Amino acid sequence: MELSLVDVSIIFVSYNTAEMTRKAINLVKQSLHQLNIEIFVIDNASKDNSVEMIQQEFSELNLITNKVNVGFGRANNQALPFYKGRYVLLLNTDAFVEPDTIQKTYDFMQENPKTGILGVKLIGRDGALQPSCRYFPTFWSTFLFRTGLNKLLTSVKMVDDMSWDHNAVRNCDWVPGCYYLIRKEVIDQVGLFDPRYFLYSEEMDHCLAAKRAGWEVTYYPYTSVVHIGGESAKTDNKISSVSRQVSVLQVESELLYFRKNHGFFVVVLHSILTIIAELILMLKRIVKAPLKLNQYIDFKALNTFCKVAFQTRLGARSIH
Repeated sequence: MELSLVDVSIIFVSYNTAEMTRKAINLVKQSLHQLNIEIFVIDNASKDNSVEMIQQEFSELNLITNKVNVGFGRANNQALPFYKGRYVLLLNTDAFVEPDTIQKTYDFMQENPKTGILGVKLIGRDGALQPSCRYFPTFWSTFLFRTGLNKLLTSVKMVDDMSWDHNAVRNCDWVPGCYYLIRKEVIDQVGLFDPRYFLYSEEMDHCLAAKRAGWEVTYYPYTSVVHIGGESAKTDNKISSVSRQVSVLQVESELLYFRKNHGFFVVVLHSILTIIAELILMLKRIVKAPLKLNQYIDFKALNTFCKVAFQTRLGARSIH
């Protein structure tokens, strides 16, 4: 392997979050680490002053500007031909590191060569712990979660199960992409993100590929990142007419994940159970308020799922 010129290549994807991007970059630059780093900012056609702010205040950074919003995964992939790091850190513009975060996680990766991908303890704006170490979804766990039946069948692990010790290092299925530290050898072996994912599930898919290639995915609790969450989506009417567009993107990514990683039979079974789940939810609402029948017979979610399933041929192709 050729010697890298830097220790960590840090990639931000910016989309209408100028103030948060400024804060996130400054926190990285102020971090108490002795690492040689490089920073990339890929701007997804922001409509605010994100590009101008970066050009004026951080001219030394590597800036890539897109004419359209190409999505989270594709934007991160754009830095791959240029990065020089032993490790690549994907860092959201709404994720704020502690002074020791980058150094501590770098040191852990250096000392644990089997770990290919690492995430940290995530804290929300309100100080509450966020899901930081997740299970892969199955068609069964997804169905139970949607219907609320997971409260009865507690033996089935949900994606965001929190009933474990968050103060101990732990290998897990996947970690969120807001702080996502990757070993160069993982990228050399399995690549980065599948470009068919516009938003959602790309890191879950990537962690599965890494684990199938023999790497460990690790949760590291001895530092934390404050993650605000959802800021880019809030700034774009196209994405965040939240009840409609975000659900379209979620359904598209969900179908692609199941189809790609578990095959046609599983994505068909997942789709059938999703339709059943939506009907169960509708029935539960009617039972709770039978006199408001017209308010609770709402086919929007069911219609969205069926429409996206048809357009994507059950996850066989992308529509964004």
